[in-house]
Amino acid sequence: MRVFITGARGFIGRTLAERLRARGDEVCGVDLVADPHVDVVAGDIGAAGAWQDHAAGAEVVVHTAAVVSNAEDMAAQWRVNVVGTRHALDAAKRGGAGRFVQLSSVRAFSDTGFPDGVTEDHPVRPDGNPYVDTKIAGEQVVLQAHAAGEIAVTVIRPGDVYGPGSRPWTVLPVEMIKAGRFALPAMGNGVFSPVYVDDLVDGILLAAVHPDAAGQVFTLSGGAGVPCKEFFGHYYRMLGRRGPVLLPSSALIPASGVVAGLARLARVKTELNPISLRYFTRTGTYSIAKARRVLGYEPAVDLSAGMDRTERWLAARGVLGE
Repeated sequence: MRVFITGARGFIGRTLAERLRARGDEVCGVDLVADPHVDVVAGDIGAAGAWQDHAAGAEVVVHTAAVVSNAEDMAAQWRVNVVGTRHALDAAKRGGAGRFVQLSSVRAFSDTGFPDGVTEDHPVRPDGNPYVDTKIAGEQVVLQAHAAGEIAVTVIRPGDVYGPGSRPWTVLPVEMIKAGRFALPAMGNGVFSPVYVDDLVDGILLAAVHPDAAGQVFTLSGGAGVPCKEFFGHYYRMLGRRGPVLLPSSALIPASGVVAGLARLARVKTELNPISLRYFTRTGTYSIAKARRVLGYEPAVDLSAGMDRTERWLAARGVLGE
């Protein structure tokens, strides 16, 4: 089939495109920078434009493009994560696609306060964090389009996606550990819900064509939560460092607020802020029972195997050296 991917040169978009091409599908897409060798045009999804015409003839549109940050303000995230989603939907409709797959986030449940093993029928919860709130609004945009009969849509809420190319959960933590700027609140006992990128792509491909996935929301994670100190401890081991550094939330979160305040004064954006630190204090996990039941989704890469693959990727790029 022909598949159009927004954010086609990004972490998830690129991995998905490679898998599709490997199995013989035709792939095109849009990103901020073009790559004509793989049929990716340049475009800013925050604005309507000629990039939308490139979706013509695609049977499926997978919308991965987003601002993924705790450092960007509401205006910047709203423009891409919400308005950009409407532009991607318009491109899919005009191009004749039969399915639109929206990449949302488990953060739609809010970063704290959800029950352990939370399921898709649990209410989403805005909490004032621009990323959380715009991901919720983006879901509303596509589900409204589905309800109105504009196009069949499926919403995917990935867990904490790591692996080769992951900026938030692989590249950035390794850089911060090397710089001595990484520490975990809650003494590292917060719950992390990792999903290796290849498992996520498996789930996206299942959801993109399954007839029972239309109009549905699916959480896709690795199926198990682990303490944050266990997950990030893998990176310390790769780097030959002792750690992670574990601190009580009452000390670390206020300190991160000071760091973020100084960064604002210096007009520098930093992911080291209270929003990011509070994310590491979660106490609950995310159920994938619905994805298993409806899609036949089953994660195949456990944390040990995923980290082995990630380590090989980091080593090949010289990231693990001093």
